[in-house]
Amino acid sequence: MPPRGNKKKKAGYPTRSHKLRVILLPGGRSSAEQSDTDLLDDTASNVSSSSDLRSLTGEEGFPPPDAIDETEAQEDFEEKLRDQIDGTTQKSANGRKSCLAGLRQTFSRKVLPDFIDNRKVTITDCVERCLKKGKGEEQALAASVGSLLCVQLGSREGCEEIYNNLKPVMITIMNDKSAAATARAACAQALGLICFIAAGDMEEVVDIMGGLEKIFCVAYLKGDGTSPSHSPALQALHCAALSAWTLLLSIAPPSKVQEFVRTHLPKLPQLLQSDDVNMRIAAGEAIALLYELARVEDEDFLGQDLDSLCTRLKQLATESVKYIAKNDKRKQRSSFRDILRGVEEAEAPNDTVRFSVEEIYLDSWVKKRQYEAFKDSLGAGVNQHLQENELLRDIFSLGAPIDVAAYNKQNKISRFERVTHVHNSAAFKARTKVRSKQRDKRTVTA
Repeated sequence: MPPRGNKKKKAGYPTRSHKLRVILLPGGRSSAEQSDTDLLDDTASNVSSSSDLRSLTGEEGFPPPDAIDETEAQEDFEEKLRDQIDGTTQKSANGRKSCLAGLRQTFSRKVLPDFIDNRKVTITDCVERCLKKGKGEEQALAASVGSLLCVQLGSREGCEEIYNNLKPVMITIMNDKSAAATARAACAQALGLICFIAAGDMEEVVDIMGGLEKIFCVAYLKGDGTSPSHSPALQALHCAALSAWTLLLSIAPPSKVQEFVRTHLPKLPQLLQSDDVNMRIAAGEAIALLYELARVEDEDFLGQDLDSLCTRLKQLATESVKYIAKNDKRKQRSSFRDILRGVEEAEAPNDTVRFSVEEIYLDSWVKKRQYEAFKDSLGAGVNQHLQENELLRDIFSLGAPIDVAAYNKQNKISRFERVTHVHNSAAFKARTKVRSKQRDKRTVTA
């Protein structure tokens, strides 16, 4: 039994004890009955104890522990991101490259338009500084971060200003033959993407396409019909420029498309002889896109020497030479089967991209080139951006972002349906086994 005097106190009703009495409780613990003033405070704490408990479960407007943890995690994440932004201004080149790599990974895998919008001027200045003062890898990383900055902001106010600030620096590096080929290729790719997103008018798009043409036209055959010899790094530069040019071709005005059909369609098949598999594929996709756009105006468009072109495309779609790596051969065959159907039969691609609970259909070369451009820039984060990024959802006509949790709850299969399905599957399996045994026992009768 509990010791005398250790009466249970009702919440909200202070006791009338005026003296301090120490009572020994079982286990050697002590309890104090305090004066009226102190007991009012004690009573208030007892009354609020239930609300304290409720706050742990999220009742009465108090945030649950999970929400508190998520808030703290978000604050820590944003703090690290701010440190990375500040780190791009440090003196150490390796430190700057590390911070740029961190920003590139974060911007590609997470959708952060509000956070970035509040710091777009600072980030743009950091990217521009690294492009101007950095070398090689640092410039390539800065160009990637600059393109992702525009992907994050999309059509928000200020995106065109970012493009106008970064464009001249990227053009300078892209055309600088003394700069590292990797930096030039990254600037060519980033320039095409940010122009696609933020260019103010079609004249601007055509101007950028002209600059990209000067880069990849060097890969055309020489006057004597021989292929030029370029290092793998320069071939990657030409491929990046051609891919960026093809992206902008997907939004070019019809009048310019006809001009490109006349000037580039006869020459692009020359690039199918390139030693680089990526260049061959980029050239094939540019050819297929030109045919698709030309047939919008003229359904019977055939181009020049279609038979010879289709023969070459068939060779690439079935090529099995040993000096090409297996992965490259697989990628080349798959790509040129689609390209051949597009050129020879005017058949559009038929690819489906699934992400979360949604999917998009790449049913034209225009959509395919645009999707591939964002995929190359975002990498593994492309699905997350397709799900949440307003820019990508607008480009691919996906509408407003979907609440995945609400969608799953609405379309969740009931327990009864699941049990019924399991029962039917088991019954079907049992019937199949019985019928198999009966078939084995049957004999042929005259």
